[in-house]
Amino acid sequence: MRLGVFGGAFDPPHLAHVALARAAVGQLRLDELRVFPTGQAWHKARTLTDAAHRLAMAREAFAGVPGAVVDDRELRRTGPTYTVDTLRELCAEHPGAQLLLVIGADQAEALGSWRESATILQLATVAVAARARPDPDAPPFDASSLPAGRWVAVELPSMPVSATQIRARVAARQEIGHLVPEGVARYIARHNLYVPS
Repeated sequence: MRLGVFGGAFDPPHLAHVALARAAVGQLRLDELRVFPTGQAWHKARTLTDAAHRLAMAREAFAGVPGAVVDDRELRRTGPTYTVDTLRELCAEHPGAQLLLVIGADQAEALGSWRESATILQLATVAVAARARPDPDAPPFDASSLPAGRWVAVELPSMPVSATQIRARVAARQEIGHLVPEGVARYIARHNLYVPS
């Protein structure tokens, strides 16, 4: 079994997230792609939107991606959420499965700072979308900076869109329909998310 692992705050999930999920399923020949909205993110300075909203938006966003399953286990964990814990759980649940951790260039470059990064590289092959960067002016992805491990590429056109940008646009009452799936835009509007109180 080839099992993809794709985590993120998804606050909100946007079209680049969905494009990466679709590319990973197709290019990596995944039997299943597990999508994990993160719980208490150890590396985020700001407070994330309520877990129930992020879970609902992730379900909306990835509903049309073949083989994608939104998994809420990280949201149910107490304390900080770490990728290595999720990978260990998946290894125990699916003995013999090949795990492929799907990440963008920014996360790949920061992987050395993740908890037990060496263990992550033992448990999973890391699938990097080198052009998946929210900042179009960022320098080209440099694979030589990555820690030793199993790496594969996911080809994806550059899509300079970020959740930070989307939240700012909603707060400024600007259109976001070209940045997020239609169901996510409706959900944000219906629940008045990202609007200053």
